[in-house]
Amino acid sequence: MGTEAMLFDGLEEATIDDLQRGMDAGVVSSKELVLQYIQRIAALDKNGPRLNAVLEINPDALVIAEAMDRERAVRGPRGPLHGIPVLLKDNIETGDRMHTSAGALALADSYAPRDAFVAGKLRQAGAVLLGKANMSELAKFVSLRMPNGYSSRGGVVRNPYGPGLFDVGGSSSGSAAAVSANLTAVALGTETLGSIINPSVENSIVGLNPTIGLVSRDGLVPLAPTHDTVGPMTRTVADAAALLGAIAGFDERDDATRIGLGRAVADFRPYLREDGLRGARIGIPKNAHYPDLRGEEKRLLERELGVIEKLGAVLVEIEDLSRLERQEWDLTVLIYEFKPAFNHYLSRLGPHVPVHSLKDLIAFNRMHNPGVALYGQHLLIEAERTSGTLTEPEYILTKMRDLENSRRSGIDAFVEKYRLDAILSPGHTGVAAPAKAGYPSITVPAGYRADGKPFGLTFTSRAFSEPTLFRIAYAYEQATMHRKSPVFDDKQQ
Repeated sequence: MGTEAMLFDGLEEATIDDLQRGMDAGVVSSKELVLQYIQRIAALDKNGPRLNAVLEINPDALVIAEAMDRERAVRGPRGPLHGIPVLLKDNIETGDRMHTSAGALALADSYAPRDAFVAGKLRQAGAVLLGKANMSELAKFVSLRMPNGYSSRGGVVRNPYGPGLFDVGGSSSGSAAAVSANLTAVALGTETLGSIINPSVENSIVGLNPTIGLVSRDGLVPLAPTHDTVGPMTRTVADAAALLGAIAGFDERDDATRIGLGRAVADFRPYLREDGLRGARIGIPKNAHYPDLRGEEKRLLERELGVIEKLGAVLVEIEDLSRLERQEWDLTVLIYEFKPAFNHYLSRLGPHVPVHSLKDLIAFNRMHNPGVALYGQHLLIEAERTSGTLTEPEYILTKMRDLENSRRSGIDAFVEKYRLDAILSPGHTGVAAPAKAGYPSITVPAGYRADGKPFGLTFTSRAFSEPTLFRIAYAYEQATMHRKSPVFDDKQQ
């Protein structure tokens, strides 16, 4: 490895604060950070283990970094994100020379006319948009047979802890793998039904699914508007808090953010407390019964519950919590909401893009996309069969049921009745309820199985409870420090 190892030593597991201290002290510049991340991408993403997490690099990244270096020297940093390289999931628009394809071959040449709201907020914060991350195609809404992390444009993302062995998760798989392998400082993912939490667990990173209304969805390639949101994917809770502060806020292009007025702050890090679990009431099922948990992972959970109690938390055992934890991953709402949202998105694209409706995309895939042909596109076909008007009784009744079961009779009811600060789930077993409710969740690394597969804990609570979740997650993280950087042998470098 030689000089490469020396080059990467300062970059491994570096936090936003670490990088800011280095730039303030003149030890490293933003331009040098970009160069080192790009070289690491060359060594690990495109060679060696071939993680395939990065879809494209921003051709303007070095220029932006140089500009941020000059601004730091003349005016000082704008804030915690100044000069920090950030990778964006490929369904987040950028009004520059990068494409926005959501991993679809049909959109491989699509350029967005302007930045998504979150991309613009990152630029305002002084961040360097490093590139686009690979992802499960169209947020994994093509076929249930399609594997996690696969896109016809970018191929398969591989888990850095076991490339080709462990599931990488979906659909923000590229963002998760890139953060975990230290190919970027931090990244953004998007969530519809587990798409941030799931890959964050599988890649041993911190992932936050924010309350819908805290962060604008403007400029996303949509899946289901009543579920979609954008959130941070980082190696530490503090970095997630800093990144969320940079992207949260009101946007006149997204009416949902009117619900979040007054909830966004410029930096969520003041909520971080090492004693944040002291006196916290954490809901778990009676006898910690999680049906999907087996063997070693069950023992890992029991160990971590003991740690949480030692940190001063009260574990509140709830007899009927399992009905919340076991909510089904019902795709009915997604099937109905996808067509009108996606058709509207495609209608805005330029004439050089070969598809301008869901019907066009299905036809394009049949004629030109051998990757989709491998797995089929039955979810797209099911969505096309709907009216696109959201008037079907099945949709309306399912949406009403989901909101009732996940909110009023679900998370809200349990938090209020048992005076809970959060509900705990192992891994991503409990993502369906908060995703359907539009409520926040945060996951934190919680160790590894003997074979090296990551394990995580996820905390969920009511709408706009991000400050509480950050407090709890930070206290747990600081007491355990479970995350370990993935190791690549010499043959993989």
